[in-house]
Amino acid sequence: MSYDDVRTLVAEANRVLAEFGLSSGAVAGHGHVSMRVPEAPDRFVVKGRGAEVDVLARSKPEEMIVCDLEGYTLEALPGFTPALEVKMHSCIYKMYPNIQAIAHTHARFVAVMTVVQHTIKPMCQEGIQMVAKPLPIYPHVAPVLTDDDGMEVARLLDGGGAILLEGHGATTTGRNVEQAVMNMINLEEQAKMNWYAACAAGPNYRHIPDANVTEVSNVQRANEQPHLKDVMSQRVQGPRVGGVYAYYSEKAGK
Repeated sequence: MSYDDVRTLVAEANRVLAEFGLSSGAVAGHGHVSMRVPEAPDRFVVKGRGAEVDVLARSKPEEMIVCDLEGYTLEALPGFTPALEVKMHSCIYKMYPNIQAIAHTHARFVAVMTVVQHTIKPMCQEGIQMVAKPLPIYPHVAPVLTDDDGMEVARLLDGGGAILLEGHGATTTGRNVEQAVMNMINLEEQAKMNWYAACAAGPNYRHIPDANVTEVSNVQRANEQPHLKDVMSQRVQGPRVGGVYAYYSEKAGK
């Protein structure tokens, strides 16, 4: 995969976040996606800053920045800089070689849940495994700017799929940009449903119990059903882009 290919994927992922509403309105210019370069794992591509209208919805491949694992810029258009919180990306990549992509947004429902100190609990199928256990929280609202800041976020993440940032939003990870972005989308969906439940039933609202969370993770059950077994075995194996991401990617490209 070329650097241009990675830039294209990263720009597209930023636009998907905007199209989904996670970087729109008051936070249209906030948030950033990055991806490790497959052929050069000590480098990554991240959203750049410097466009005349600097919002995620208008992210272009040529505006994406190539950085090293210390957060230093290696390739950029004249006048362009990486996302100010580039240390959050570089430190996570440096600490966890298996992480291939990172997404950060000022997700509104996630942010409010951290401030009111409500744990985001399982409330629906989407992203249920991510919130099966309480997620770590970075206890600062200030931007993640320094190496110490970035390393603290990375340590708290502990190699998981998401970390909450108090009053700031969240950062999610993945084996590719689609997974990192979908983790962010699903995390915000869980936070939204938690907020609705707290408003409707008070702080002690019911959530999906652990036993039922475990049931959802057992997707192998579908392959074992008599009416699905044969047709499922004929399905083409290999990477498959999920419908939600593909749909919003298509919308973002128009």
